[in-house]
Amino acid sequence: MSKEHDRLKRITVKDNVLQVAGRSAGQLVTMAGGTPCYIYDRKFLTKRVETLRSMMPSELKLHYAIKANPMPAVVQHMAALVDGLDVASQKELMVAIGSGIDPEAISFAGPAKRVEELKSAVAANIVINVESCLELERLYELSEELGIKPRVAFRVNPDFELKSSGMKMAGGPKQFGIDAELMPEVLAGLDTGKVDFYGFHIFSGSQNLKPEALIDAHDKTFELAERLCELAPVPVRHVNIGGGLGIPYFPGEQSLDVAVVAEHLKELMLARTGCFKNSEIVMELGRYLVGEAGYYFCQITDKKESRGQTFLMTDGGLHHHLSNSGNFGQVIRKNYPVLIANRVDSEEKEQVEIVGPLCTPLDIVGAKLDLPIAEVGDLVVVFQSGAYGATASPQGFLSHPYVRELLV
Repeated sequence: MSKEHDRLKRITVKDNVLQVAGRSAGQLVTMAGGTPCYIYDRKFLTKRVETLRSMMPSELKLHYAIKANPMPAVVQHMAALVDGLDVASQKELMVAIGSGIDPEAISFAGPAKRVEELKSAVAANIVINVESCLELERLYELSEELGIKPRVAFRVNPDFELKSSGMKMAGGPKQFGIDAELMPEVLAGLDTGKVDFYGFHIFSGSQNLKPEALIDAHDKTFELAERLCELAPVPVRHVNIGGGLGIPYFPGEQSLDVAVVAEHLKELMLARTGCFKNSEIVMELGRYLVGEAGYYFCQITDKKESRGQTFLMTDGGLHHHLSNSGNFGQVIRKNYPVLIANRVDSEEKEQVEIVGPLCTPLDIVGAKLDLPIAEVGDLVVVFQSGAYGATASPQGFLSHPYVRELLV
């Protein structure tokens, strides 16, 4: 195998065909009803949570941010493994409630919540992460209208960022949360007769593979949380420190050394003082829990040459897997790990461009890949596809069929 494929340490191959969850690629695609499809490995999901719990402080709560993958079957499986679910919309809230988890273990974050969404969240008795002073005023009004005290935590925009983060969510002017320097005034004016104040949500970035960056962010997060707890009008029961744990996607990237991060978190948990000492600490993770459990399969429908370049045409592409196409945050496009699922390895290879059916040159499945010689009907698989796949993609673009999803 090439160096790129050597990264996929958990790959299982039988008779040169990729196996996932004990089944061949072809069998899985047939089970899903054909291509294109996402396949998610439930055993991997379970193992990822179990492994993370074994390393992290025992008192740390783990939440799953279902925006990473809101497929109802995935959410229901995750709900049985984690301590809570975090949602970002009304529809995600319905999926979370439908999972059977206690609504009190659900929280709702988002920078532009509609009044109808807030009303639904109040009625469900979930924790609402307040993102602005106007949102807080709306919750005061809903408290009187519904006769229910909303459970609220303040999402804080810290005055620091998660360095080397794939997506920076804090540290400057942001649409997310209330600026840290404004929180003393907000807390001083909080009407605890109208809302049930629960705690804080401090999130600084995502998709980070550098332990030192995460450790630095955790130091600053705990320091800020302690200051805020001292200003709170009532004891703080809950502090969500966000997530940020990344997974490797591209050649040269190494898996995050979570053990180092976990050991430092244990020290921070023990060092807490004052009212902060008794707060539950939550780590909210999405991509890290589900990203490596997913596989995107599409089928080669045509093969052609154009001025010396071989193209493998497929029935899948950016309309199903926008992030893999390079149009979901990449500045310079890099390939996700890609294989021919039914011809995993061969001494004879060819360089190919793998593209989809859309009428745009942006529809790339894989570029300049050296792969075994493929034929029409073969299956292409994109690894690391469990997060920000189907629902993060423009599936209505050009009106091609929607992608299938299957948890096995």
